[in-house]
Amino acid sequence: MKNLKHELQNALKIAMKAKDRERRDAIRLLQSAIKQAEIDGRSELDDDAILDILRREAKKRRETISELERAGRSGDADSERFELAVTEAFLPRQLSSDELKPIVQGAIAEVGATSPKEMGQVMRAVMPKVRGLADGKTVNAIVRELLS
Repeated sequence: MKNLKHELQNALKIAMKAKDRERRDAIRLLQSAIKQAEIDGRSELDDDAILDILRREAKKRRETISELERAGRSGDADSERFELAVTEAFLPRQLSSDELKPIVQGAIAEVGATSPKEMGQVMRAVMPKVRGLADGKTVNAIVRELLS
């Protein structure tokens, strides 16, 4: 598996050499979140833990973007979008809805779900299979659609 800490450090060096302040600052924010988690946990993080932190940071950015857009602050939202794009560059590719549907359909068949009342069982079957590859909201929407 790739070493994300070294990858972030190399990306930081490249951004600094290119004098790309926005990218440099976005990468430093990610490194800061990782360092803080290491200090809190008093141990060095492996790539899985770092991926969890990057996912959390991406989720924060998405939430902030929607809040800023609701408040009519599109300039600040653009800055957050850039930070989100930098963060997502270090995350594995997310599965599309078309790729998720067969997985969800298989879980529905496996669980034997027939109504939206059994959504929780389907979600418990699907989420371990797509951990890190799909957002829970997206999976939830697909399960809801297929069970309706």
